[in-house]
Amino acid sequence: IGQLPGPVLSAVALLGQMAMTRTVTAGNSSGFYGFGKMKKMADPWQECMDYAVTLARQAGEVVCDAQKNEMNVMLKSSPVDLVTATDQKVENMLISSIKEKYPSHRFIGEESVAAGEKSVLTDNPTWIIDPIDGTTNFVHRFPFVAVSIGFAVNKKIEFGIVYSCMEDKMYTARKGKGAFCNGQKLQVSQQEDITKSLLVTELGSSRTPETVRIVLSNLEKLFCIPVHGIRSVGTAAVNMCLVATGGADAYYEMGIHCWDVAGAGIIVTEAGGVLMDVTGGPFDLMSRRVIAANNRILAERIAKEIQVVPLQRDDED
Repeated sequence: IGQLPGPVLSAVALLGQMAMTRTVTAGNSSGFYGFGKMKKMADPWQECMDYAVTLARQAGEVVCDAQKNEMNVMLKSSPVDLVTATDQKVENMLISSIKEKYPSHRFIGEESVAAGEKSVLTDNPTWIIDPIDGTTNFVHRFPFVAVSIGFAVNKKIEFGIVYSCMEDKMYTARKGKGAFCNGQKLQVSQQEDITKSLLVTELGSSRTPETVRIVLSNLEKLFCIPVHGIRSVGTAAVNMCLVATGGADAYYEMGIHCWDVAGAGIIVTEAGGVLMDVTGGPFDLMSRRVIAANNRILAERIAKEIQVVPLQRDDED
């Protein structure tokens, strides 16, 4: 073959370069050419999340087994604020297991706080744990009881796990990666008309007459808008997960604690929903109040209707 003209040689060289680039790219999802495959940066908290799912399931088995036996029921802040030996056993099991694997991580646990520890959220990796969300349900064998785990870094929730153990429903969410129940992707409802909505809430554990008056007044205001209905299953975490599934359109409550909502909050937002303070402002994990809704329209309407219950924050002495 004779010598090819310069322009033809240039074209051949260019085609060869394109073919080589194409070959490299086919095996290189990073799009980085010429130096082999580049590994994607690993998710630093995925291992923690996988471990949390395993622990939540183990804890759920302990809870389900305990329901078959006689319960030792104790009181905390009031005659209706209950705790059992199983609450304490499950929290100790979760925290000791996590400490062994991640000794530098911090914890906020419902029963630890009840025993005198502080609810302090720092920038350090922090596990926020409710060993049994729905203790009153657990005591009465009412079938909505959840193990809730939220994981925060730099005061932001990175993932949440809620295991509704009597139903065997494992709700999970990782920031930026969606929300799931038993592996099925979750999506909130599209309802924007509050008169066609189904709400969930709780009456709470306070029996102070003024608080009860406000709670019942808020129920009446919303009920008479009217809404389709207001439901209550006895656990904040499961209520919020019901919003994430689209089964309920919005949830609101005042008097909850950070461990009640840390796991479920990200499940709502990763399913396309919103979190809001009951005043209509930004949600604050330590404020002890929340609106979790399918969209801002419903959340803002609920905030407009309800009166705020005065509460001491979780991070206040």
